[in-house]
Amino acid sequence: MFTNLNFSFIKKYWTYYMAGLWMTLKLAFWSLIFGTVLGIILGMMRLSKNKVISKATAAWITFVRGVPVMVTILIIYYGIATNLPAFWAAVVAMTVNSSVYIAEHVRAGVQAVNKGQMEAARCIGMSALQANWYIIIPQAIKNILPSLCNEFILLIKNTSVVSTIALHELTYNSNIVRTNTFLAFEPLLVTAVIYFTVTFILNQLVRLLEVRLRAHD
Repeated sequence: MFTNLNFSFIKKYWTYYMAGLWMTLKLAFWSLIFGTVLGIILGMMRLSKNKVISKATAAWITFVRGVPVMVTILIIYYGIATNLPAFWAAVVAMTVNSSVYIAEHVRAGVQAVNKGQMEAARCIGMSALQANWYIIIPQAIKNILPSLCNEFILLIKNTSVVSTIALHELTYNSNIVRTNTFLAFEPLLVTAVIYFTVTFILNQLVRLLEVRLRAHD
């Protein structure tokens, strides 16, 4: 089977793959930025002493985590954000999905911070909001930094589902190559190698980051 593979199309269509990869990285980057901000907010709401806020946030997180990413994208693109360009509709959908996982990372990161930090901050006159913003959250972010990097890697892989709304990311452009070349397998294999290469490099960087953080601690 593998002896008859034809990769002569790569030279002609390499720009399609690079354009798709660039779109994929942009989508994952903005989704991570907005997802982190929203995730921090949701994580702090989840830790709220107000039971209504805490339980409502927990219910939202459970709901979003229970819905497939593709369904979320279709609901937002065709039902909620109909006036947005496909790229930003995809960012909104990926942000909503990513934020609930980041919220759980944030909650775990905050709970890992020594409770004495909050008490010390309140003793020097900080409000609870100031203590969280200046003392607790920065330490929590440091605790969950490797998890955020891993979330970025997951986002890169999950962006493949936005091909359903005709956004020209890597998977969508790969399908264009398949259509133009009448090759069913080879273009997908090239796509898989590109995804693997990018995620492998990022995984190695995450490992280096974890080593440095442990050494610093």
